[in-house]
Amino acid sequence: MESDIRYYRRRAYEEMAAASRAVTEAARFRRLQLVETYLQHLKALKAPLPFSDAEMAQAHRTAGAYCFREMA
Repeated sequence: MESDIRYYRRRAYEEMAAASRAVTEAARFRRLQLVETYLQHLKALKAPLPFSDAEMAQAHRTAGAYCFREMA
């Protein structure tokens, strides 16, 4: 059986990869939301995060226009 930490880390990587392949901004935004959810679970388990702050910032910049429309 896979541990919680391993599961959340794997899913975060998978969703980040899917976000990079997303065709639309909406799809990229949804994938990045899932990445954030998995990272929150990892933080709650006090596990090291698989992505640097720079990687997360870059991912959010690429989906930035859609993110800001959704938040408004």
